[in-house]
Amino acid sequence: MGIVRNGLLLVLVLIIECNGVPRFANYIQDHMVLQRAPQRAIVWGYGDAGKLTILRMNNKIYRTISSLEVANEVGESIWSVTLDPVSEEGPFDIQVLQPLANGTLVTITIHDVLFGDVWLCSGQSNMQFTVDMMFNATEEIQNAGNFSKIRLFTTSLIPSASPVEELLGINLNWSAASPKTVGGPSWNYMSAVCWLYGRMIHQSLNGRPIGLIATSWGGTPIEFWMPPKALQDCNDTTSKNLPIQQPYNELFQDVPVNHSNLFNSMIYPFTRTVIYGSIWYQGEANSGNPTYACKFAKMIQYWRQIWNNRTNGITDIQFPFGFVQLSTSTNNSAVVGGFPMLRWQQTFNIGYVPNDVVPKVFMAVALDLRDDPNNIHPRTKLDVGYRLSRSGLAVAYGQKVEFQGPIVQNVYYNVEGTTINITYTAVSDIEIRNPDGFEVCCHDSQCSNDAIYVPATITSKSGLTITLTLDRRCFGKPVYSLRYLWRETPCPFKQAAIYSATDSNLPSPPYMKLFY
Repeated sequence: MGIVRNGLLLVLVLIIECNGVPRFANYIQDHMVLQRAPQRAIVWGYGDAGKLTILRMNNKIYRTISSLEVANEVGESIWSVTLDPVSEEGPFDIQVLQPLANGTLVTITIHDVLFGDVWLCSGQSNMQFTVDMMFNATEEIQNAGNFSKIRLFTTSLIPSASPVEELLGINLNWSAASPKTVGGPSWNYMSAVCWLYGRMIHQSLNGRPIGLIATSWGGTPIEFWMPPKALQDCNDTTSKNLPIQQPYNELFQDVPVNHSNLFNSMIYPFTRTVIYGSIWYQGEANSGNPTYACKFAKMIQYWRQIWNNRTNGITDIQFPFGFVQLSTSTNNSAVVGGFPMLRWQQTFNIGYVPNDVVPKVFMAVALDLRDDPNNIHPRTKLDVGYRLSRSGLAVAYGQKVEFQGPIVQNVYYNVEGTTINITYTAVSDIEIRNPDGFEVCCHDSQCSNDAIYVPATITSKSGLTITLTLDRRCFGKPVYSLRYLWRETPCPFKQAAIYSATDSNLPSPPYMKLFY
């Protein structure tokens, strides 16, 4: 089993009295956001088995019978109420009533509940990376109180060998955005990428309430977050030693973690609630893993299926899923390493998203956001939030906004020539910021050797087409491979070669092509 570091100062929330008194599930709380219309939100909790359960909200009354099955070790059963679609944002109080064995009617209430869009944010350290650690943190934290309709929630870092219905711990209960809740302790709350994405979406949607669930753990590989069936589909049926190298809490203890353990404890509990979508920033721990494309696709597929099934078809079977393509690693631009291929695999070996392999997936390119000396944890999260939110607005919300950098449409190469022409799409014009970043291999089967690639320099541009001039070492030889930005840290800050000419913060993603 892998070893991960876990905080000692956790807010444990499974203190349960087995006395038949109804209660809400431990993440159904005051100040939360439930999913707005046209979807129907689900409110659930625990109580005695087979009891009439009444829910009141906004002058409506709902009735259900709690399950006859015992759901936990203290003998409680689950009740669940599916609300009608709610278009008003609120705030609302939600009351639940259930009779005790002696006939007493017990009422429990949650207050200040908003209806908006619920986004779940997960991954490893660059998602766990908190607002207080980013560039412009002071301004971001000071302004957080202007966004009180954004509600925040952060889980604790506790694994489980089997799926659990409730969270095993909570670091930040549902709270309105404020300097205190956005600017919490480092590596604790609030996730910078999660916050920035949600804040920018909120502003673009005219102040719509947004619920942000941060559930991430630094240093963790994708296998920890995958349901078992997803692992099986990728022929990964054995547990492996996957040591986590860095602690992401000030006080920590060793905790054994294995495949699926974080899905079980930090994702599965939320699959009873309706969400709008999810964003993901992970992959550093899987650098060099040739199975990532399969595992990423299958993780998304099974998350969607499980959410759809456990919310009785309400959560979209193809809910929007956004991710951040890996940023930088070392501070040395000469290192190829494992990041370039992992970035390619994040796009399911296509080079861009959305594509037809996995629908309704969007991304933010981040490999040009170098931050020396922070290397693998760049503080340039504002740019990540901007790029990811633009993609989310386009793919998740259908807005007509520019959200991608230039995407390669066609590559033309004459074997007897000395140039390669590349035509782009997805933008109206391209900006060439510098002539470097492309390289070719003209050594046939030896192209797996990074050392034999030579530069191919941009020498001209015509509309959406650029021309590369080959290095003299490739004159008279066939070109077998072309690649772009194929380095762990390929360029200085925002100095990649190709950007959109109409949005200078949208770079072209890394690219590769085999000619034979």
